Formats: sequence, C-alpha cells, structure tokens
Amino acid sequence: MRTRLTIFTFVIALVSASGAGAEARKDLQVFRDISDQVTSYTQFTIFDSVSASVVQGEVRLTGWVTMPYKKQDIERRVARVDGVRAVRNDIEVLPASPSDDALRFRIARAIYSHSAFWHYASMAQPPIHIIVDRGRVTLAGVVLGDVDRLLARSLASGVGEFDVTNALKTDAEVRRALETS
Repeated sequence: MRTRLTIFTFVIALVSASGAGAEARKDLQVFRDISDQVTSYTQFTIFDSVSASVVQGEVRLTGWVTMPYKKQDIERRVARVDGVRAVRNDIEVLPASPSDDALRFRIARAIYSHSAFWHYASMAQPPIHIIVDRGRVTLAGVVLGDVDRLLARSLASGVGEFDVTNALKTDAEVRRALETS
C-alpha cells in the first residue's frame, strides 16, 4: 500500500453534506482504484506525474505527461473505474524537446545513481518523478523524509536546468493527509 501511495501524487476533496462520511469513504475507494489504474499503466514513467481529486464521483486529473497519447489513455482508464461519474482531464502534455529529454535523463541519473536513492531506484515504479518543461524542473512524488527531499533537490541542481521546484512530499505528510480526509 505504501508503495502505491508513493508513486501517485494525490488530493482527495470531500464535500460536507449529510451522509458525508459514507460519501467520503466511497470517494476514497474510487481514488484508490484510480491510483491503481494510473500506476499500472505501462507507459507511466518517472518523467510523468498525475494527480487526481475525487468529489462525489467526479474526478479531476492534473499533472504532466511526456506524450499526448498518455493523456487520453489515462483519462480512458480512469473513466472505466467503478464509481466515476465524470472526468475532467487537465493533464498537460509537455512539449517535445531534445534538450528537455537530455536534462530529464541527466537528473534521473544524478538522483537514482546516488547511494541514498538506490532503494527507490530498485522499486518497480520509482517514486521521484522528474518533470522538465523548457528547462524548468519540478520534482514530484513521495520520499521517506526531509533529508531525501532536500538531497533530491540538490542533485537535480547544477546540471543545466533554469530552476528546480521541489514538490516532493514525505511519507508523514501523505499519512497526515489520509488521516484528515
């Protein structure tokens, strides 16, 4: 379960109304099924990042993918999930760029070849996602703690990027978010 949560960045929005507890539980199950659909998609890589919010069965997808077909494939997979009433697909397709591709690989190599990240690299779906848009880097996903978050940002810097945004979450932050939803 922890591995699944570390791969798919999430937001669960809940509506307060009568019967909200049952609705929240249903939305949480729908979210988990959406997470399974996205993370089991064979074309989903460390260079893509997708987030979802679920409110009364209505899903909003956000994030970035490297190819246009991934956006449509993910939307189709999510729409088939039991309990999904509607899908709003706000996933952005990153522009094709050989220099962005090269930067992605340099950063991935810098992070995942560092001994502190070998345990992440050995996962079937490594949890640190590297989004590059016109030389601007965003790190997304979930790491064990603040040290890993800061080290990943440091390793992603100085390899030819314009700037780095560190959007990595820690396991503790993810657990707190689940407990409050």
